[in-house]
Amino acid sequence: MKLPLNEPLAAEALLRPETDLERLILKVPEFRKGLYWGEPRFGHPEGKVVFHIREVLDNIELIAGITKAQRQQLRLITLAHDAFKYAEDRSHPRDWSKHHGLLARHFLEQYTDDPAVLDIVETHDDAYYAWLCQKNAEFGSDNPQKSLSALLPRIQYCLQLYYLFFKCDTQTGDKTQAPLKWFERSVAGICPVPIREAIW
Repeated sequence: MKLPLNEPLAAEALLRPETDLERLILKVPEFRKGLYWGEPRFGHPEGKVVFHIREVLDNIELIAGITKAQRQQLRLITLAHDAFKYAEDRSHPRDWSKHHGLLARHFLEQYTDDPAVLDIVETHDDAYYAWLCQKNAEFGSDNPQKSLSALLPRIQYCLQLYYLFFKCDTQTGDKTQAPLKWFERSVAGICPVPIREAIW
């Protein structure tokens, strides 16, 4: 898929914003910069973040039975979740205070005070990290800060919405589905979503 990077309306045409808030954040230069970041890589053969966002938005449309409010929340989470990957600190050991999810949360705090949106944006990769943590624990190496027991108390109040986003985000590109299947098996209280057709 080609995207004319010099075309001011390219992102809007591809992402089709639906609310005034979506239209507003798509105009912010630091946000727009993140949409055009990325090269094809494992998990993201689509390359640029904007194409991944489009895939997640398409998945949201396949979920049956969500409310208008949930759909708007999921769309806002989707637009912001990976938009600050370009600004993430990738040094080792990792500085989690500069993770793209936290950077995206700080950005969104200027535009919304919805705690579910902000918390899910910040922790959207933590279910994947929890899967890795559990997998690595089998071999004696664990990171308690990124475990499921650390994540669940944080998101319990918005658990189903978190799960819906995790499903829509994971079922894109060529991402492994093992973390999603593990999450669905391991987390009590989520309702598997009825999907009109297979997402992935």
